[in-house]
Amino acid sequence: MIDIRKSEQRGRASFGWLDSRHTFSFGHYHDPDQMGFSALRVINDDVVKPSAGFDTHGHRDMEIISYVLDGVIEHKDSEGNIQSLPAGEFQLMSAGKGIYHSEYNGSTDSDLRFLQIWIQPNKRGGTPSYQQKDFGKAPGFTVIATPDGRDGTLNIKQNARLLQLILENDSSETFNPEMGSNVYVHVVAGELSVNDVVLSGGDGAKVSGLYQVCLKNNGAENVTALIFDLP
Repeated sequence: MIDIRKSEQRGRASFGWLDSRHTFSFGHYHDPDQMGFSALRVINDDVVKPSAGFDTHGHRDMEIISYVLDGVIEHKDSEGNIQSLPAGEFQLMSAGKGIYHSEYNGSTDSDLRFLQIWIQPNKRGGTPSYQQKDFGKAPGFTVIATPDGRDGTLNIKQNARLLQLILENDSSETFNPEMGSNVYVHVVAGELSVNDVVLSGGDGAKVSGLYQVCLKNNGAENVTALIFDLP
């Protein structure tokens, strides 16, 4: 089964300094039919004004992934990590038993755009941790996060994988889930068909009960998408 979540159906939060689109229920936006999918709880498409950001706040028992699309995130947390996260890089913060952090737009004149992703862990508590890496833009699938951090991937506390998909014009790939029968596809840019269902930037698809997913670039520009292989 494929259940489509169109970009324009997402919730929206606008606070002047922040304009955010919520794929799933978050903050003041609540939809009982959109509480997440499997262990995937949040995908927020955040645009942050120059020199603005999220003041220090806390999390626990959540795997929080940031993927920068434009600009630079300035990150600081209670574990002593002070990092800059430029466009194209992924950050994974495992909140564990509790962590405080702030995230700011590092530019004084340009917007920051990033995806904020939350995945519920299968292990509670533990020492918080921080990981950051640029995985490049190679065509095809690039594995970003795995449960064991194999082959230089980010180590996530869940039986889940996150993959980046880049499809050039008139190219296609077949995805075979490894973690279960739940797959979530989030299109960052381009026009992508998922088993012949066409998605555009900001759209998503909940795929369940299928053990092969056909992904094809339907447009003239490159497709960038995130593939969540979920339990």
